[in-house]
Amino acid sequence: MVTESFPSKEHSSWICCQIGAREHYAIPISLHQEGQLIHLITDAWVSPHSELNYLPRVSANLRGRYHSELADAKVSAFNYSLIAFELSQRLRGISGWQCTIARNNWFQKKAKAVLKKIANQLSEPPVIFSYSYAALEIFRFAKEQGWTTVLGQIDPGIREEELVIAEHERHPDLAPEWKPAPPHYWDNWREECQLADHIVVNSEWSRQLLQEAGIETEKCKIIPLVYTPPAEALNFVRTYPDTFSPERPLRVLFLGQVILRKGMAAVLEAIQSLEGYPIEFWIVGSCQINIPEDIQNHPQVHWIGRIPRSKTAYYYQQADVFLFPTLSDGFGLTQLEAQAWQLPIIASQNCGKVVTDGENGWILSEVTGGAIAACLKHLLSYPFHLRHYSQNSSFLVSKEQNCSK
Repeated sequence: MVTESFPSKEHSSWICCQIGAREHYAIPISLHQEGQLIHLITDAWVSPHSELNYLPRVSANLRGRYHSELADAKVSAFNYSLIAFELSQRLRGISGWQCTIARNNWFQKKAKAVLKKIANQLSEPPVIFSYSYAALEIFRFAKEQGWTTVLGQIDPGIREEELVIAEHERHPDLAPEWKPAPPHYWDNWREECQLADHIVVNSEWSRQLLQEAGIETEKCKIIPLVYTPPAEALNFVRTYPDTFSPERPLRVLFLGQVILRKGMAAVLEAIQSLEGYPIEFWIVGSCQINIPEDIQNHPQVHWIGRIPRSKTAYYYQQADVFLFPTLSDGFGLTQLEAQAWQLPIIASQNCGKVVTDGENGWILSEVTGGAIAACLKHLLSYPFHLRHYSQNSSFLVSKEQNCSK
């Protein structure tokens, strides 16, 4: 996956700071390919030759913290400090927002130390790219040096939080232990936005919610995610029955975090209203809400749970339609993954635009159980629409591949 039209032409030296393998290192890879990345600062980096590969438990936790396309890039990472930090948090029983904020602060302190060390070695003022919620101290230091700052906004910010709070208030029994971010989290975020010379968002939806939160939209640049399909997906042939039946039901795939923000309350309502119909729901992802007992044991629902990324292709292949009824997402990468497997998509309007209604899927007018159920009932009556939209998805993927060459 790479980003498109990243605003880097006017600058030749970029430093990227990021926690984790976000977007599979898309930004640093894109810059490195252009010869503009002078340093990647990240929390962990486990190359094929790292001694951490010989510690199975540690290696499993840090799997994916490397990319071959950055093998010859200058990378600073803090592997052992990260392991010590995570162990300390676990031993002290720290979790949730307290742990997240502590991790962000730990990373910024480490990244700032690296920046201080290399500042005098730079031949020209660089651009600093850092993702939201872990950029404040990095940007404060960068502005003191007169460097340009670019914030990668990972979600639609505080307005998304407000939408999620409202959903939790509507369904208090589904996630009673959920807590919103503390106020100072958002105070720091607003300062990050203020210090940023540019803000990168992945969708018009994100830009809209940032505008509603009072963020200067003149700073915002929309850069949609671009996904490179696996080779096996390009040769995959999807088939559909002429009719769906109890023996061959309509297979509906939900893949992602099982949380209210992802529209799970509406999915549960749809499941209840579609009892007895030849429809099967496959719920793939870590469950973070309380599932009512009758739905836990529902014969039409398969609770798969969390799976490694390497196993997702199987579910995309076996499903008939992909369900993405999110209340809010910065983009929604799984939409691109589903489309790569020619899987028609039912999506909300609250995310990156992958679905064109009536072309490669359906846009829900509202995120409700009734809207989802109505769409699925339509597919039972007109299954040929799935075949048509699947073919359109294949065409769109082929078109995108040709355009990216």
